[in-house]
Amino acid sequence: MVNRKHYLETIRDRLKNFPVVSILGPRQVGKTTLVREIAKEEPSHFFDLEDVDALARLAEPKTALERLEGLVVLDEAQRKPELFALLRVLADRKPVTTRFLLTGSASPALVKGISESLAGRVALVDVSGFNLEEAGDGEWRNLWWRGGFPLAYLASSDAASRLWQEEFVRTLVERDMPQLGIMIPSATLRRFWTMLTHYHAQIWKGSELSRSMGTSEPTMRKYLDILTSTFMVRQLAPWHENLGKRQVKAPKIYIRDSGLLHCLLRQASFADLEAHPKLGASWEGFALEQVLSVTGDRDAYFWATHGGAELDLLVIWLGQKYGFEFKYGDAPSMTKSMHAALRDLKLKKLFVVHPGKDSYEMNDRTEAVSITRLRARLSQTETEARQSSS
Repeated sequence: MVNRKHYLETIRDRLKNFPVVSILGPRQVGKTTLVREIAKEEPSHFFDLEDVDALARLAEPKTALERLEGLVVLDEAQRKPELFALLRVLADRKPVTTRFLLTGSASPALVKGISESLAGRVALVDVSGFNLEEAGDGEWRNLWWRGGFPLAYLASSDAASRLWQEEFVRTLVERDMPQLGIMIPSATLRRFWTMLTHYHAQIWKGSELSRSMGTSEPTMRKYLDILTSTFMVRQLAPWHENLGKRQVKAPKIYIRDSGLLHCLLRQASFADLEAHPKLGASWEGFALEQVLSVTGDRDAYFWATHGGAELDLLVIWLGQKYGFEFKYGDAPSMTKSMHAALRDLKLKKLFVVHPGKDSYEMNDRTEAVSITRLRARLSQTETEARQSSS
């Protein structure tokens, strides 16, 4: 059992301050396990909205919910979006005797319901797969290969892990998407998702994909947004500075879970991955997700100019600009792009994350950081920033 104490502590803290807490994340990422752990700690009422009996109990939602006290859990709340208007009324009652803990797979209906009905009353907690803190820094290679979905990462073998991933992809496009109200042929969405893996860690090029798929560019954008809304894809927005340079304005695309990326790329083993042309891109996506699990992704960007300068990741963190480059090599060195990013973006620090064993200073504001030391180094940076501001 992997201890997910960070998420548990975050959920507990939000429940102290908000009448409604919503946990968002992809299917099978462990949301239900987390809420069941929280529900053990106090008198609770649990409704699994994928269970017909629970749905029957909520046939008259007001009658079912208004007399309950303590913690009320609504698991997979997107299945019954009409509840949100009622929750707004129940959340406004004084004194507060009931708190609501929701989970959802980030469906458009769930997000819309929260934004329209529960604004100011709800705290959102994004949950993703296992990260290096949970798996252990020494397990980075296995985490990279299998990805962070609990059942894939904890599988008894690589073959069992791959089987789970293949079934997850099939179930998502054939069953879960229609349940979320997304009516796109499963074969079409699966084909688009597979094609998207070849653009992993690259600038979005909807026109190229539309020609390959034989459909319009707006349709390609719709498919991309669907996979983004279900946490399968990350769209990393471009950062713009008034530099007098032409800068890239399209987002950069990543398959968020490295294990699903390798599954869709049909890589049978880690040795196959090491010989694949997407090796460096896979490393970039994996390391990027590890950074964002620490810094958060609310203010995360990439930067690129048409002149060739680029930065893999820029985060506004601790009140400063921090840059990250991801290099699959044991001993990365300074590049022209790194010098340009430091100068033009006025970075507080640039970290170059690599899979080697050694961490070392590259210049006064640039540091090569081993993936095994990444979380510790970022924790140290956070501590130093807080000390300097106090």
